[in-house]
Order: sequence, then C-alpha cells, then structure tokens
Amino acid sequence: MKNNNITMLLALLGFCLVSYAQDNGDYIEFNDRKNVVHGVYLGVSMHFGEMDNKDTFLPSFKVAYVANRKVEVGFVATFFYSQQNYFNETEGINEDIIGAYGGLHIEPIFFSKSTVNLSFPLLVGGGGLGVFDSDFDFENNDLEDDELRESDGFFVIEPGVNLLFNVSRYLQLEAGVKYRISSKTRLEPATLNRINGFSAGVGIKVGVFNMGRNRYKKKL
Repeated sequence: MKNNNITMLLALLGFCLVSYAQDNGDYIEFNDRKNVVHGVYLGVSMHFGEMDNKDTFLPSFKVAYVANRKVEVGFVATFFYSQQNYFNETEGINEDIIGAYGGLHIEPIFFSKSTVNLSFPLLVGGGGLGVFDSDFDFENNDLEDDELRESDGFFVIEPGVNLLFNVSRYLQLEAGVKYRISSKTRLEPATLNRINGFSAGVGIKVGVFNMGRNRYKKKL
C-alpha cells in the first residue's frame, strides 16, 4: 500500500510538471527570479531650435547603457550653430555663434515593454561657445583661433521628453523636445548671454537593447 501511494504521488507531480511546462511554451522554469536585461547603444540625433529668437541647429551624439529597459545612463555631446548675424562694427562683418556642450545623460523609461515608450532624458554638463565670421568658408579654410573672435564657457542642464519607437532588438527611433538652461556667458558683440531655449528633433539608436537571457529556463 505504501509503495502504491508513493507511485501515485510521483505520477501526480509529473503530470503537474508537464502541464506547467506546456502552459509556459514548453519550458521548465526552475525558479521565478527576474533577470536584469542589459543593453548598450550608440545614438545620433538632430534637433532644431532657437537661441535669442534665432534659428539654431543642434546635432548630438550619444553612448549609453540601458538597465532593464527602464533607465539609460551614458554620455551626450551636442554641437550647435546659431545664425545670429551680429554686426561687428570694428571688423565690418556679420557674426554667428558656434559651440558645443556635453555631459552626463540619464533617461528614465516608462512602458518599456510596449512598442512605444515614454522617457524623460536629462543632461547635466558644460561646454563652450564663440562668435565667428558668418561668411567663413568651411570648405576652403580651417576654423582657427583667430577666426573665433570671442569665446566663453558655461554650465548647462537640459531636461526633455521623448517618445521611443522599438523597431527591433537592435534599432530604436526617438522623437522629442528639450529645453536648455545655461549659466551666463559674455561675448562681444553678441547680445546673447545664455543659450537657453527649446529644441525639437528626431534620432536613431543602434545597439543591443536586450542582451539578457533567462538562465533559469530549460527547454524540454
């Protein structure tokens, strides 16, 4: 009788195990530990905005680590060119503004398991800018120190909001808006004393957004 009870118990356990495996796509999961999904990518984007009510172009480059598809941590570098057309009476020329800034990139991500995600990127860093001859020929000349009439540095914080489109495990598109908040700068003859302003744009990220594998599942 005792042996029959043991046999029946083992048969019942086996039946439950097989049923569970079928309900989970023919996998047996040995524990319910949730693995962290890792990811890394390189990104490039183009934003258009304004500085002192003048058209400004802001291409950016980004490298970041993605933790569990919920937050990004990395580095962003942004270059900008602003068509200010300041008239320099001493030189008798019009001048524009050119510069760059970069720093720490942090981006919390919401609805990460959906095709479309919502995120809130934040850049904290610094950079520099200068005024130069707007008629300068980039194709035939090098932008040397004497072409930058004035230059200065600044601290910047840039929060934003993005929509992320998960095309595949290796490709993601983004579109969003950002707002720059900078410390004061001093440039002559520029009236611009901060690079504050909104910008909007699109970007592309290429990498591996899901390098994780469930090591605790075995296929039957």
